[in-house]
Amino acid sequence: MALFDMSLEELRTYRSRSVEPEDFDAFWSTTLEETANHPLDVRFTPRETGLKTVEVYDVTYAGFGGHPVKGWFVLPAGTTGPVPVVVEFIGYGGGRGLPHTHLLYASAGFAHFVMDTRGQGSGWAPGATADPVGSAPAYPGFLTRGIEDPREYYYRRVYTDAVRAVEAARAHPLVDAARTAAVGISQGGGITLAVSGLVPDLAAVVPDVPFLCDFPRALTLTDRNPYREVGNYLKTHRGRAEQARRTLSYFDGVHFAARATAPALFSTALEDQTCPPSTVYAAFNAYAHAEKSIEVYDFNDHEGGGPFQEAARLAWLPGRLTA
Repeated sequence: MALFDMSLEELRTYRSRSVEPEDFDAFWSTTLEETANHPLDVRFTPRETGLKTVEVYDVTYAGFGGHPVKGWFVLPAGTTGPVPVVVEFIGYGGGRGLPHTHLLYASAGFAHFVMDTRGQGSGWAPGATADPVGSAPAYPGFLTRGIEDPREYYYRRVYTDAVRAVEAARAHPLVDAARTAAVGISQGGGITLAVSGLVPDLAAVVPDVPFLCDFPRALTLTDRNPYREVGNYLKTHRGRAEQARRTLSYFDGVHFAARATAPALFSTALEDQTCPPSTVYAAFNAYAHAEKSIEVYDFNDHEGGGPFQEAARLAWLPGRLTA
């Protein structure tokens, strides 16, 4: 696919038309306060994997509603002192997968916490976390579950799980909580942006080709899933577009980016039809911290930078996570 979105010059100045709800902060404060009433109850259970360079723990902690959420915690073998931790969120449809697929950050000397995404994990990597909350009628996928009410919306639970994932990672005695990074690709990048606005003391944020940004533009620009799920839902449920847009405004990465307090490294791909570059730049241009940069991959689709962006992350993170 050739370039289909704005020119790079236009992207650099683009601002989203997403309207922030007046009670955005109150909504999220209430959500997190309600969740804080449930003990974190984090458990790290050693898992034998046959790997010699890392130690792996099967993690369970209480997320939204006190619901059990799974994860992996991977440490460089022989770690004895506090180390920085990278908390990672997974792309759409995937779960935490298997431990041997998560060696990058531990190989760089960091602790690595991988959050399983509730209800997902059957698309391309297996998951182990149920979503015990039902919803009104929804289009297949996750983007329209509970879309008529922000309090019932699926990503209210996921974003809250993610905030608790940071708390769970920091609870391990070998983690230096002051040196915590949040990272993710696609859906994981969108969740990372939510965490950047909800957790005030992160040391670094890396959202790669982030999903869940600039809904007003995304829903009318691309016909690819997952964004197209909303259009397909509204095609059947005529007359509900205004309420759907209102709900989505509480979960737009643009508004979380405006509250971010940590340095950030973004990435985008100019031929990306899944998470169009203008939607990524909407979040990047709104990002509140002065130290921010974006890697641009001119001729790539949603794969973005792939291993080149992994190398960029490994070059960038130590400067923000060094004691």
